[in-house]
Amino acid sequence: MINDHNKVIIDLKALAHNLNEIKKLVKPCTRIMGIVKSDAYGHGLLPVSQTLETNNIDCLGVACLFEALELRKKGIKVPVIILNGIRTRDESRAVVQNNLTPVLFDLTSAETLARESAGQGKKTPVHLKLDTGMGRLGISCADAGDYIRRIIALKSLTIEALISHLSSADEVENDFTEEQIRQFDRAIAAGRSTGLDLPFNSLANSAGIMAYKKSHYGMVRPGIMLYGGLPSPGFISSARIKPAMSFKGRVLQVRDLPDQTPISYGRTYYTKGPRRIAVLSAGYGDGLPISISNMGKVLIEGKKAPIVGRICMNLTICDISDIRKVEPGDESVFLGSQRDETITGDDMASWADTISYDIFCSIGRQNIKEYIR
Repeated sequence: MINDHNKVIIDLKALAHNLNEIKKLVKPCTRIMGIVKSDAYGHGLLPVSQTLETNNIDCLGVACLFEALELRKKGIKVPVIILNGIRTRDESRAVVQNNLTPVLFDLTSAETLARESAGQGKKTPVHLKLDTGMGRLGISCADAGDYIRRIIALKSLTIEALISHLSSADEVENDFTEEQIRQFDRAIAAGRSTGLDLPFNSLANSAGIMAYKKSHYGMVRPGIMLYGGLPSPGFISSARIKPAMSFKGRVLQVRDLPDQTPISYGRTYYTKGPRRIAVLSAGYGDGLPISISNMGKVLIEGKKAPIVGRICMNLTICDISDIRKVEPGDESVFLGSQRDETITGDDMASWADTISYDIFCSIGRQNIKEYIR
């Protein structure tokens, strides 16, 4: 059941602003694939995709066929790339019928797609996934030339791009990223030696876009920076991106507690002197990470109040002793701005020892969303 005290607010104007900031970082001829997988990182698959399409995104990237079909069903016209590929004949049929573009990383799925494409009298665009060092999906770069030639031989598929993924572009040490770029360059050369144009090769994620211009190639794939987050807490960038998500709740009760009062499960916090606390309307069941217990902060009356005690399933407790005139019903901001103060996804990620992707997905999945258009 959704907690009606809480709401997530998605600022689609901030999303459009961030897309324009990305356009400033790449060459005018570089295409942009907006990554909208996992419900657009918790921001809402359809509203985000519609906003990006309206603002002239070149294509959209999803994880699976289900997301791609949902976009087509709702009228999205731009190319949609299925990053995690397809396997079955039924999936291949749906890809061809709906003019989708899968990422391929094995010969069996390519052959299945080719047969279905030929049967429908079409040529289906595909991207080929290479492993340049992520150790995840993909064909070894050493095998790239042979794999490309095998796909070419299938006739009914059109190879638009080679695609790979940077594993460590958000780290200060850049040797590994530089080697990934070199491997990708060699794979592109092998592909073009077969006569392919390969206009939309893609390596750069958000970190690559901001930190490695030579990783941009023909297409870039912004994800977290579209939503106003950084690739990792502490990542330094000149891009002026704006957070798109806010998460707000309510003060349910204000209490005065004496010295040495234990608070919440496990008595992980005792008051130090008489303290005033506020009980708030969200907890880990609403997407807040329990690991920010006794670590994080919330905004009340434009001031940061420390979270005290263990976060509960649908309640969080904070110390408001230094904040005047707090009453039940007052707004509490877990993520976002209030007056002159802000708590970002990267702030929360730092407290939780995680990344802002995790924060956005968790909060977006659990709560009612309202959109500022």
